[in-house]
Amino acid sequence: MKTRWIHFPLHPETPQEGKSLAELFAGRDLAPMRERMKGLMAEAGLEYGDRTHTFNSRLAQELGKWADTQPGGEAIHDALYRSYFVDNKNISSTEVLVDVAEAVGLDGIEARRIIENRAFKNAVDEDWQRSRELGVTGVPTFLGNNLIVVGCQPYETLEKFVLHLMETNSKQNEAL
Repeated sequence: MKTRWIHFPLHPETPQEGKSLAELFAGRDLAPMRERMKGLMAEAGLEYGDRTHTFNSRLAQELGKWADTQPGGEAIHDALYRSYFVDNKNISSTEVLVDVAEAVGLDGIEARRIIENRAFKNAVDEDWQRSRELGVTGVPTFLGNNLIVVGCQPYETLEKFVLHLMETNSKQNEAL
């Protein structure tokens, strides 16, 4: 079973310089939201920093789409996660994205060219359209055999999802 990244426009209106979480969630108490996310991330074995801003992820998605075509490029997804959710970096910045690409062993000059020329814009546009057609409303979303799991979920929920996929695939193989 291979993972395929389908990109989704969570907050496409976010300006390149980002937006504070206080502004994004105006009128809501951020402390319980942060604690819930930290707890879920810790349960999944993931770090989660003290983010203060959200940033537009469009260029990061385009870079990720390109990275998926490169040997070892799948490592960029974890590196982008860390940059955004742990280090609170602006992943709409070309400089930040080139640094992330180089950190996982990708060619920084080529990464910059991909970003500046928007070489994977159409591919990400197609992903956004597909995510709308599927009814995706949040990230992450896991989809397989017409079963969808949305959002940061406890380990047990994801385990049930994977076991269901394995069982379904096994039955499909037996039918052949």
